[in-house]
This record gives sequence, C-alpha cells and structure tokens, in this order.
Amino acid sequence: MDYTDLLIEADSLNLVTKEKPLKAHCGRIKGNKIAIRKDLTETEKKCVLAEELGHYHTTVGNILDQSDAGNRKQEYRARVWAYNHTIGLHGIIQSCKTGHTSASEAAEYLEVTEQFFIETIQCYKNKYGLYTTIDNYMIFFEPLGVLELYK
Repeated sequence: MDYTDLLIEADSLNLVTKEKPLKAHCGRIKGNKIAIRKDLTETEKKCVLAEELGHYHTTVGNILDQSDAGNRKQEYRARVWAYNHTIGLHGIIQSCKTGHTSASEAAEYLEVTEQFFIETIQCYKNKYGLYTTIDNYMIFFEPLGVLELYK
C-alpha cells in the first residue's frame, strides 16, 4: 500500500484530500476534508494520511488540546489504527522473512518512515510484550525477528 492507495481509499470514503502549506501540523482532518503538508516526502505523506484516516475512523470532535487525557487517548487510537492499516503484524512478518530486520530496512521495505516503524513496534511491544504469535509465526519485537512455527 502506498500514498496513492491511501488517497484512493480516502476518496472512496468521500473524503477530500488536499496538499497544503501547513505550518503547525503535518496533517489535519475536519469533517470530510483532510489537509496534508505539501512539502513532505511521499513516504511521510503516506504515514500522515494513514493517521488522518485513523482519526476519521476513531476520533470524535476536536482533539487538538493534547493536555486533555481523553484527547490523548483518541490520538493514540488513531495512530494504532494507522499502524495496523499500513504495517500490521503481517507486514512485520513479511519484512522479517525477506531479511529486513533493522528499523531502517524494514521501514524502507514497508514504505513508511523509520520513526513510524519504530512507533509501530513500540505500540505492539506495549500491547503484546516482547513477542506474540499469529497464524504460524512468532514475532519478536526486541530484537525484531520472526520464527515460523511448524504444526
């Protein structure tokens, strides 16, 4: 999935996405309009748009005031949605199976920023601990790796 795929997804949800010269934020969503800062790389735009779509699916109201605990929770939910939608556990498996186990290599393989990838791993580590299993795989978050399990 790349930036264009997310733009198509946003359009299918009747969301209007425009690239603008934003100063304070990399992205914003208000109603059915999403603004993405135009001077970002395509990879950065993908990560920002994924998070804004996460807000569309999970957020209610204005959450700009991050000193409010409820707003921080909604921000986190939107980010988790973005992590799951763009990378997910299966993306980590594919990345590791193809030999991309450093944060920079995995991020490049998955077409996300290194920071986004690191935050995804930290999120999953907070949720699952040092490892989790899915399908026929055990995913280790520290150090990053995948073990295929046999039945």
